[in-house]
Amino acid sequence: MNPFNQEKEKDKAQLWEMLVKRDSLAFANQDWDMVKDDFVETHFMGIHAHDESNPDLWKISFPNLNTYRDEWLKQAKEFSNDRWIEKPYDILLKVTYLEDIEISGDKALLHKKFSGFAEKKNGEKETFNWQTIYRCVKINENWKIAGFMGYLPLNIKKDEQVQNATKSVPVGASQHITAGPYSPTLNVNGTNIVVISGQAAINKGGEIIGQNIEEQTELTLRNCQKQLLTSGASLNDVFKVNVYLKDIKQWDRFNSVYTKYFIDPKPVRTAIESGLIEGLLVEIEMWATKN
Repeated sequence: MNPFNQEKEKDKAQLWEMLVKRDSLAFANQDWDMVKDDFVETHFMGIHAHDESNPDLWKISFPNLNTYRDEWLKQAKEFSNDRWIEKPYDILLKVTYLEDIEISGDKALLHKKFSGFAEKKNGEKETFNWQTIYRCVKINENWKIAGFMGYLPLNIKKDEQVQNATKSVPVGASQHITAGPYSPTLNVNGTNIVVISGQAAINKGGEIIGQNIEEQTELTLRNCQKQLLTSGASLNDVFKVNVYLKDIKQWDRFNSVYTKYFIDPKPVRTAIESGLIEGLLVEIEMWATKN
């Protein structure tokens, strides 16, 4: 679901549609024709970071669009040929996060993150743990990809806002406009613990999204993941979860979504039936560790 308002954030919404929805659908279907017009071929360059935070190790692996297309098709075939339990397109949407978009005139910088896991029918689990930074330009009202730096480490260490404080809000953390007097996520300095406030199916504009427990659980877990990522952690690092359900009878339906987001050993968990804000069916808070 596009996190940006189509009317108020038209440019960001268009960029999300291009780099998440359309790219994922094309990749899952091994169909380059779906995305070939999303690129600016002139001066295109793709940098491969090889999962290294040291820029000296980054390489120009794709000096032109044709070299990138060939690698894209190769990886798409390998990905789609694997026998996943979930559909490849659903997997890509589940593990892809794109909300950090900076626009300056007709230029844009996007941080596309991949975090989570997918399970194969033979029981093997594959984790996703990297990010790509895209450079985009706007041409005739349409956004195009001019280049990227891919396979960067998901969490590049950065200084805390307050070095000597016992606790601090990580740079980049945010919450919806109707949030109350609390921090969305905290790094507990001197430890490797990250805690996040209760998250729910609420978008940045403070609107409740989702008509049923499955839809709200999906968005709630994605909001949890978004907060964790700002602190240098992910759902794979969570060790404690507290769940608050409007109706405990929806327990099985909640679990059918929840189980898709956690690898073994799964976090310890407490779940209770609780009164929630009108319209909400579930709220979740988490504790995690980070490297």
